[in-house]
Amino acid sequence: MTNQRIGYVTLLVRDYDEAKAWYCDTLGFTLIEDTPLADDKRWLLVAPQGSAGTRLLLARAATAEEANRVGAQTGGRVFLFLHTDNFWQDFHAMRAKGVHFREDPRQESYDTVAVFEDIYGNLWDLLQLNR
Repeated sequence: MTNQRIGYVTLLVRDYDEAKAWYCDTLGFTLIEDTPLADDKRWLLVAPQGSAGTRLLLARAATAEEANRVGAQTGGRVFLFLHTDNFWQDFHAMRAKGVHFREDPRQESYDTVAVFEDIYGNLWDLLQLNR
């Protein structure tokens, strides 16, 4: 069997610059690439700082159907999981930058976790695994 991994996950957004600012300035993600493409599209990749894994491809909604799915790509379930090695530091930094947490942090047997919303209402888990 070959080695495989998920390289990118597409996240539908309303506006490239709005999404780039929120993910890079508010969440502190690193801008990996921002390349103009045909038809006013862009190849816009971001990733958590220090991450060598999956990147987010921020893709502007181009049709009415896509626009209706911005912020609701998973029907209201948690969509993405942001792992950290310092939950409380990241939690406080994110709240200070205006990130909306839907719940107070909670300690589970497997991790410390809290659900937050991105700029579009997609749900994320901020979590620190207990290993």
